[in-house]
Amino acid sequence: MDGSGSLQASLNSAYMAPANSPMSADDRDQTSDEESDYSPLVPHPSGPLASRHCPDDTYNLVYIIFFILGIGSLLPFNFFITAKQYWQFKLSNGSDPAGPGQSLSDYFEGYLAIASTVPSVLSLLLNYLLVNRLSPSVRILSSLFVILAVFVGTTALVKVNMSGHGAQFCAGTLASMALLSGFSNVFCGSIFGISGYFPIRISQALISGQAMGGTLSATASLVDLAVASDVTNSALVYFLTADLFILLCMILYLVLPKLSYSSYYLSLASGGAGVLPNRDSDQENSSSVVSVPPLQPILKKTWLLGLCVFYVFFISIIIFPAVSSGIQSMDKESGSPWTTTYFVPLTSFLLYNVADFCGRQATAWVQVPGPTSWTLPVMVLSRTFLVPLFMFCNFQPRYHLHKVFFAHDIFPVVFVSLLGLTNGYLGTLPMIYGPKMVPRELAEAAGVIMSFFLTLGLAMGSAFSVVLVYAM
Repeated sequence: MDGSGSLQASLNSAYMAPANSPMSADDRDQTSDEESDYSPLVPHPSGPLASRHCPDDTYNLVYIIFFILGIGSLLPFNFFITAKQYWQFKLSNGSDPAGPGQSLSDYFEGYLAIASTVPSVLSLLLNYLLVNRLSPSVRILSSLFVILAVFVGTTALVKVNMSGHGAQFCAGTLASMALLSGFSNVFCGSIFGISGYFPIRISQALISGQAMGGTLSATASLVDLAVASDVTNSALVYFLTADLFILLCMILYLVLPKLSYSSYYLSLASGGAGVLPNRDSDQENSSSVVSVPPLQPILKKTWLLGLCVFYVFFISIIIFPAVSSGIQSMDKESGSPWTTTYFVPLTSFLLYNVADFCGRQATAWVQVPGPTSWTLPVMVLSRTFLVPLFMFCNFQPRYHLHKVFFAHDIFPVVFVSLLGLTNGYLGTLPMIYGPKMVPRELAEAAGVIMSFFLTLGLAMGSAFSVVLVYAM
């Protein structure tokens, strides 16, 4: 493949442009033949595959598996950032409240965001280089194994007394987060690339699962806080839940190729083998295989969508969780459980993730604006105004910006809901459009590229979030 303009957009997309959509004539031609969400990335090939009838997704099993894998793809990040009370306990245990332990606790979310996103950029670059060198199964299963190993180690440390060793514990936790983030992004990019072989509903299931992962982790944290009287007992159950879920993801991924619905679409990608494409065997059998997918034809079709993904998550990570989790109730002095124990977990973590899930799920029914519409980047840029709204809520501690303009608990509730809804909807649309804009053989690589834009936005946004917290 020479990367020339002869590559045409995929016919897989289920997106149907409305009558007043500003799509070009060429783009209309590319999507007008699409009848349903169950059509393949490219027209059925001639030969044995042409006579095969596309099976149904019995009981929506493939959809459910990708939904669960979506949960697992962001599970490390979600479980780590949601365990705020546990990290505060570990970092301040045995420390002088005015000493280093308190300082670590104040800015830990920002440090955690950096540790979780910066290594992700490098890992996704590596993942792109390995797309045609290692099979998806090798990349996905090895990533899940490392994630499980790190989580088991984190679980084992829950009951270890870290009094007087807050700095060492912080450094070890950040190193663990960096390792988890790197491998979870290889897993996420690989599984999103595989979803590009399927109809658009499967990509949507994967992305909705990512949002549900945050909702489940926030719910688990709240339940543990309410049930367990001891922070470490709560954290132990919390991280054990993550261990078991990662094991479940491994099992479901191994089951995936054995289902007739997924086998059909994977057959199209692997030339009739009915299994996940194996790059190693492809290279042995064909000298025409390109070791690294061509970047130019992918970016030519997806650059604007990629920038939209970048900016959506850039703004979101600036605010969540470093700023949003620092917003305190205006009635905290009352001492009620709502204003002390549950206000931040509910208004910052649970509410954001529920709103994010609703936004992502809405893309299953509404896909407007379309992939070529300039309305999409305009809507994405409009989210910038959310940053000052959160800055002037009751964020604590604040050392420079002393004025609180939104001095009522309803304001962070409304702002977090808006942040989550727009993140879910505007972040999902370009992610599901991207792999459908390129030929079938580049779908997996395009999925990795879109994941790279997402992670780059998170990495840069996390750095800005630390600066913003210090500025306040």
